[in-house]
Amino acid sequence: MHSLKFFAIIPGLAFSFPGSASAIDALTVNTSPIASLIDAPQTEQQTQANPAVVHVQVLLDRAGSSPGVIDGYLGDNLTKAIAGFEAMRQLPVDGKLDADVIVKLGDEIPAIQPYEITEDDRQDIIGRIPEDYAEQAKMSSLGYTSVEEKLAERFHMHINLIKTLNPTAAFEPGETIAVAIPGDMKSGDVKRVEVHRKAGQAYAFAEDGSLIAVYPATIGSEESPSPTGTHDVKGVARMPTYTYNPKINFQQGNNREILKLPSGANGPVGTVWIDLTEPTYGIHGTPEPELIGKVGSHGCVRLTNWDVEELAGMVKPGVVVNFVD
Repeated sequence: MHSLKFFAIIPGLAFSFPGSASAIDALTVNTSPIASLIDAPQTEQQTQANPAVVHVQVLLDRAGSSPGVIDGYLGDNLTKAIAGFEAMRQLPVDGKLDADVIVKLGDEIPAIQPYEITEDDRQDIIGRIPEDYAEQAKMSSLGYTSVEEKLAERFHMHINLIKTLNPTAAFEPGETIAVAIPGDMKSGDVKRVEVHRKAGQAYAFAEDGSLIAVYPATIGSEESPSPTGTHDVKGVARMPTYTYNPKINFQQGNNREILKLPSGANGPVGTVWIDLTEPTYGIHGTPEPELIGKVGSHGCVRLTNWDVEELAGMVKPGVVVNFVD
């Protein structure tokens, strides 16, 4: 766990969208009524983050139904998170925000709070990562490329949101910035994972059948479908390296030789690999959390790094993973 240094909300702490007519800041997000989103069309075209959406995304994250990245935008991952929360609380599952969901989501802890950047936050920043795997293989790490990327991931935020909330920040130690405050990692023993391919979600169940957590997921693609049927967790690797083999995996650029890529949050499989008994398949992280549920994978189950880290802490070898439509 990270050691986080927070402060009381300062009424005057406000951050505005550059060039926008209205501000989005800690106070705006924390006081935005999520009831204003009732009946809001999920396909609504937004030109900027909605503070009420940021608010409800944080609340869902704390409740154990992950919205993926907290970005302030309506969309499929928000609908999935609401549906997951409804399932967790034995409510009718339709993925729509209503009065019953709002009541059960109630939380008095401010969604956005100040955070002081520390010296540790700028450690191990590596700068630019080339796209070519052959070039990545020459690197010692595929870690974070900036302090803002590192902090955005720690607080489950889209990097654009953390920048928008802090438009004048240099992201240097000693600076106080505004960040989302997601929930603590869920704990417990997961006995069964259901991977819902069409819904694009992974459900984690306890032995008594109760739902511990729900995550948005990228699950294969038409070209590289995910496995079918039932498999087991074989083991968990944290900060895994990645062996690229074009004869087994896929073709990346002009690379036709086997390459070993170093570990890191920006590696192809992110910060965790949950190995499955189906050879070459696993549940793993991603270098691009904002794309979860929006693009295909090469057959595996891809979660945000923070979601797969949470899941990895609750599974052991032998846990059943069932792929369902």
